Amino acid sequence: MDATQAVAALSALAQPTRLEAFRLLVRHEPDGMAAGDLARALAIPHNTLSTHLTILAHAGLVAATRHGRSVTYRATLPAFRELALFLLRDCCGGAPELCAPLIADLTPPCTPSTCLPTSEPPHDRACA
Repeated sequence: MDATQAVAALSALAQPTRLEAFRLLVRHEPDGMAAGDLARALAIPHNTLSTHLTILAHAGLVAATRHGRSVTYRATLPAFRELALFLLRDCCGGAPELCAPLIADLTPPCTPSTCLPTSEPPHDRACA
């Protein structure tokens, strides 16, 4: 991830409805949520939700899958992971022991239902 992509993602999340929509989609991983269910849960009109989801999608944070007339939205967890890693890349000026508590707080223990495959060594699984 580069600075331009990070700014786009952070800008997309810097709005209360979009932030709550993203957090709700994260809670509903891996199944995602139908657009109508998401609009009802957020208590906003469908057209307003559509605008917010488009902004999140352009930032790479959500993806949509069409099933006939229904659209299911999912959080793009790998993109969010990349954003978090971008923000922490130069953490603590090269003193990893200072960042260890922060990284530990951001890395809850995995359970089989919350682990996602990742191709990055040395880990073959990442927590959702």
